[in-house]
Formats: sequence, structure tokens, C-alpha cells
Amino acid sequence: MAGILIVDDAKFMRVTLGNMVRSGGHVVVGEAENGLEAVEKFKALQPDLVTMDVTMPEMDGIHAVRRIMDEYPDAVIIMCSAMGQQRVVMDAIEAGAKDFIVKPFEENRVLEAISRILS
Repeated sequence: MAGILIVDDAKFMRVTLGNMVRSGGHVVVGEAENGLEAVEKFKALQPDLVTMDVTMPEMDGIHAVRRIMDEYPDAVIIMCSAMGQQRVVMDAIEAGAKDFIVKPFEENRVLEAISRILS
């Protein structure tokens, strides 16, 4: 069981992902609507794992990953985006993300990625 921070500017995506991770036996420890909020919540909550959207207001997910990884190099972050372009995937991995999940989410893919990364 992992404590997960869900970051997405769309409420329905946070709810969808939250339901998926809870069905896998994990706990949603917090939610954030943008990259700035994600960095603050990461510091406060110290989650086991973060699901991070790429395109968000205030600060995008790639910059948020870089900020978190600068201070917490052991952070575990999975990028989530509707954009499956190779460049975005490479930017996310280079920033420190451990995996990349493309929307729309498939529950088994989300849970498999969480299990694999945390084991």
C-alpha cells in the first residue's frame, strides 16, 4: 500500500485516478491542481508516489518534476498525459519521472506501473 499524491488540473481526472489507486489498495494522501501546488504538497506530505499531469496552469508537470527531484532525488513520479509524443515522454524521463502513462487511463496499466515502480 502506497500513499499517493495525484496532480492534475482536471478534477474528474483526479477523481478517476483516485478511484483506480484506491481499488489497488493504495491511499490518496493529497491532490494538487497545478505544478506549484504539487511541489508544496510534496514537501508537506512526502508521498510514496506522485502521478503528475504534464499540461497544467501556473507550472507544468515537467518543471514540477524537476523542482521536486532537485530537492528530493528519491521521489517516485509517474507522468500522466494525453500527449503521448516521444519528445514529451523523453522530457519527463530526463526530468526524473520513472514512468509515463497516457490518457485515457487503463486501470490495470496504472496499477501495474505503480506496483512495478514501488517494488
